[in-house]
Amino acid sequence: MSSALVKGRKFALVLPSTNTSVEREFHHLRPQDCSWHTGRIMIKAPALDSADAFGAFRECLNEALPDALEVVMTCKPDYIVMGMSAETFWGGVKGNAAFEQGVRDLTGLEVTTGATAAGEALKAFGAQRIGIVTPYQPVGDEQVVAYFTELGHDVAAIKGLCSESATSIADETPQTLREAFLAVDGPDVDALIQCGTNLECIAVAAELEKELGKPVIAINLATMWHAFRVNGIDDRLAGHGSLLELH
Repeated sequence: MSSALVKGRKFALVLPSTNTSVEREFHHLRPQDCSWHTGRIMIKAPALDSADAFGAFRECLNEALPDALEVVMTCKPDYIVMGMSAETFWGGVKGNAAFEQGVRDLTGLEVTTGATAAGEALKAFGAQRIGIVTPYQPVGDEQVVAYFTELGHDVAAIKGLCSESATSIADETPQTLREAFLAVDGPDVDALIQCGTNLECIAVAAELEKELGKPVIAINLATMWHAFRVNGIDDRLAGHGSLLELH
């Protein structure tokens, strides 16, 4: 299907109310007349500085998600895009599938999650051995490693930045992100991938990709790419990394 046939596609972009990076990155990449329409998930427990805090954040997110979807559905979107990723990695492949089905049941629409998009992006590059960067505490990193391992990837290393809250994730600097990617790289690593949608990482990843000569995938870019492609939008967008340029 050509992009001309899906001109005017409306994407519901659903994200935590604490997230300040997703909309900046997503609105920067908007092919044709497609549009992003935000549904914000009310987060009353933004702390992420312990396993218990992470659990409270997840509980809050899942409780508030139906209301956010109900509100954004009033614009009659064509497709749901999740601008959050931690919950989609939880429980491995089955956990992500259950999350997706829950969104379908609530909206009647198909959905792209960060976990699915990340897996499909790695598949597009044929990457087997990977390095991962996240903003999470160890409890979150364990879920991410388990998910990619279940998909058949060999996780060489993971670097969790242990951001103290859902809002402070956005305060991580480009230099911190660069150093984290380099810390999980190696000559036997096929690709690097970043999880955690509030890390503003597309520009850093695209620059580092050229330097390292291997795929460096920001999850927000992977999520957009997946949503575009499954909706028949085949635009090749230069300047943001090889995923959107080549696949």
